Amino acid sequence: MSRKTKKGILIGFDSFSILVSGLMAYFFLNPYIILSIQSFITTVGMTIILYLTLSTHFKLFSKINRYTSIRESLAICTCVTVSFIASALISVVLLKTVSFRFIVLTYIFSLASIAGSRIVWRIYNEHEYKKLHGHSVEQQIRTLIVGAGNGGSVFIRSLKRNPSDVKVVGIVDDDPSKLKTFMYETPVIGNIKDIPELAKKYRVQQITIAIPSLKPKEYERIVDICNRAEITVNQMPSIEDVLQGKLSVSQFREIDVVDLLGREEVKLDMQQISKKIVGKTILVSGAGGSIGSEICRQIARFSPKRIIILGHGENSIYQINKELNSKYKGQIEIVPVIADIQDRNRIFEVMQQYIPDRVYHAAAHKHVPMMEYNPREAIKNNIYGTKNMAEAAKSAGVESFVMISTDKAVNPPNIMGATKRVAEMIVTGLNEPGETKFAAVRFGNVLGSRGSVVPLFKEQIRNGGPVTVTDFRMTRYFMTIPEASRLVIQAGALAQGGEIFILDMGEPVKIVALAKKVIKLSGYTENEIPIIETGIRPGEKLFEELLVDSEQTGQQVYEKIFVGKVTDMPLAKVMEFVYSLDECSSKELKESLLEFANEKSVKDIGHHIQTEEEGACIDVPENVQTSY
Repeated sequence: MSRKTKKGILIGFDSFSILVSGLMAYFFLNPYIILSIQSFITTVGMTIILYLTLSTHFKLFSKINRYTSIRESLAICTCVTVSFIASALISVVLLKTVSFRFIVLTYIFSLASIAGSRIVWRIYNEHEYKKLHGHSVEQQIRTLIVGAGNGGSVFIRSLKRNPSDVKVVGIVDDDPSKLKTFMYETPVIGNIKDIPELAKKYRVQQITIAIPSLKPKEYERIVDICNRAEITVNQMPSIEDVLQGKLSVSQFREIDVVDLLGREEVKLDMQQISKKIVGKTILVSGAGGSIGSEICRQIARFSPKRIIILGHGENSIYQINKELNSKYKGQIEIVPVIADIQDRNRIFEVMQQYIPDRVYHAAAHKHVPMMEYNPREAIKNNIYGTKNMAEAAKSAGVESFVMISTDKAVNPPNIMGATKRVAEMIVTGLNEPGETKFAAVRFGNVLGSRGSVVPLFKEQIRNGGPVTVTDFRMTRYFMTIPEASRLVIQAGALAQGGEIFILDMGEPVKIVALAKKVIKLSGYTENEIPIIETGIRPGEKLFEELLVDSEQTGQQVYEKIFVGKVTDMPLAKVMEFVYSLDECSSKELKESLLEFANEKSVKDIGHHIQTEEEGACIDVPENVQTSY
């Protein structure tokens, strides 16, 4: 049935309800008062006209009645009430006399029939829906809710309205004033420390935390208590899912280690970023990776004209292409490009073909031990690949180029960090007034990214342990994938050219402490899943830094974003050194690269090279391969 037909039925039903209510009032009062036909017709007719006018104005006939709420019911009551009051006043003016008993009785009957019909229709629809989609009591998961506040209220109300595979047996809350009270017919049966006893008493199968603003220490306390009860603990779905009625257990979120670390969400300068992205063409390299794909998701929220998702792995590019197209098809043009950043000709071809406005360069080899065994691959990808991307962007007249770097580029003891440091030098060295604005963004470890420590710990726990930590003293800076991606986009909007942006990573976290949290979240104790020390791997550091002493400025340009002082080194000198590595043995290559990246022997490198200020170009030896 079309919406227009449904509106016609509602208009007809409501008009008929007022007419029938008037007739009922007329026959009920007839033995007691004399009411003229003219008075009846004038009053009822005027009321119908006024009611239809008000209801149309407030779009009451456009509401979906099976979702009638208190708000809609109040709107109906208001329209009916105002219509009868106005009708009574007009009748007094026109007829000089009117029966207020007749108007009041007609009003009561009309209100009951019009508002009541909507409520009855909703109840009927919910009953039919439950018959079709509901779960039997045996199929439902017996759930204890933690939190009798606003989050719990929204969650339980939605569960009552929408059939799901969840049966709420009770609520626990630490507020003593809420004990033995009811929330939507669900009792508050105890406080959080009582969870183990209540779980046994009520045969609880899962515990769901419904406190969106819960602090990390409280999360950890609740997880500890739930682990004693040996019951699955999770979080309520997102507020968006709750309001949309997506309430099956599959929508419930696992408590993540991020919840226990307590990193606050970054608030972006939406206006500043919008100016840089809305209606523009954006290219993201490494778009299939953890950071690259999240940058694509965040950028898509700002309605660019086109996103070029560039990557070497066809499967990962296929996945992010499918995800973005499912959300933004018809709104944003998503262009998947399979290309290797080491292929200079291909990268130049892509840049010239699409001429992006902004480039986010996230493609890189990032695994420290792997790059120790494969130093030449790290150089080809992280240095030459970055050079290809940056020079292609400059050649195509790209407005802004942002390279994703790492805290491992600071005083690097390993190949991966050293190659990223050299890549930073290349990117910042390419910056020229009036040309492409080049900048690098440096941050630490990203929780949950491919190859990061948390997924490794989870895999070890699934396999029964032990969890391995290379050194119990080791600390790292951590940030979530969305937070890192947002800050990269924000830094890109702030870039004026030639900067190295450093993201505030908060306090460093001990890896062994992180391992303990992951074990706890998995429902085990350290006695069940032991943690063992395996020794530092090649290229690893005990502590990471975000700036070397010479880069320290303390200049904060945005919340959690600082600018480091760039170490000026002519691009010609950097590239002469890079080309010289082609003739080194593997041992010499590592030693030379680490020395150069740590700037320990800069004066001895390329002393014969003229700088760009002197008007000379690099003279590259014929036997040096300049593109891989």
